[in-house]
Amino acid sequence: MNAFEYARPATVAEAVGLLSKQEGETAPLAGGTDLLSLMKDFLVEPKRVVSLMGIEPLAEIAVGASELRIGATVTLDALLQAGFLNQWGAKWPALWHAAAGIKSPQLRAMGTVGGELLQRPRCWYFRRGHGLLAQDAKGESLVPRGDHRYHAIFGNAGPAKFVHPSSLAPALIALGAEAELVSPRGVRTVKVEELYRAPQAAGERETTLAADELLTAVVLKKVAPKSATYEVRPRQGLDWPLVAASVALELDGGKVKAARVALGHVAPTPWPVDAAALVGKPLDEAAIGAFAVAALQGATPLAKNAYKVELAQVAIRRAFAAALKGI
Repeated sequence: MNAFEYARPATVAEAVGLLSKQEGETAPLAGGTDLLSLMKDFLVEPKRVVSLMGIEPLAEIAVGASELRIGATVTLDALLQAGFLNQWGAKWPALWHAAAGIKSPQLRAMGTVGGELLQRPRCWYFRRGHGLLAQDAKGESLVPRGDHRYHAIFGNAGPAKFVHPSSLAPALIALGAEAELVSPRGVRTVKVEELYRAPQAAGERETTLAADELLTAVVLKKVAPKSATYEVRPRQGLDWPLVAASVALELDGGKVKAARVALGHVAPTPWPVDAAALVGKPLDEAAIGAFAVAALQGATPLAKNAYKVELAQVAIRRAFAAALKGI
């Protein structure tokens, strides 16, 4: 790890003022579960690290009748504890399932909501210094001819083949959550899905945040009557899921009034699925199964990860079943 300047501001304004406009020169630090390992491996080399843990408003959770505001430095443990105390988990179960699915006690204790949403890909090519796009000296991708068991089955036609690792993002996308971003230019609010992009060239990042922009909170402004997240994991459950599906439903007389679906760990970004075909129709096992098959029609698996297609269909079916049962 290279030497770096350390700053611990007391306010969001101070923190933003300490961030550089130049990509990579500064890095915000929350729980450090991802950033510190990246720095130790020289994958990121910031000249200044800006700690956010002394900014009290970022660690707050506000629960209303139909709104949930979660500060960016709220730890996963604190998020789950608030679900017990304030019963937000009963209103937004898809998010509760996703948070509870992170099994590592260490990650729960130290990891934060903002850090979880913005963590870097777990792709082993990236983590071993081959770059985010995992290209060789000729600019050709190492992934198709290498070990790609856990890589993307959607959105992989371009140079990005990794999968986005966030467990919370698919649930927040299905629930229609928004992200609050602060920079020297002011505050802007975007949909959670708009935080992400698939890089097209070396040096591009997988988020849409500017270098001097800070994620300060995520906000859910509407309760979906029925929602759920279902993850398919290896038997050793402390690792990241193989695939995940989150659904949020509004029903009217047994028929679908509105539906949002998002997949995780299948593409370089969390992957929203168009659920318009379900609107106005009753939800039975056959309809859910047909939707799950249709949702994976556009998948383009590589030679060693086609198993993810079937797993994603299973995750969709079981997420719908859990949502309808209110599990």
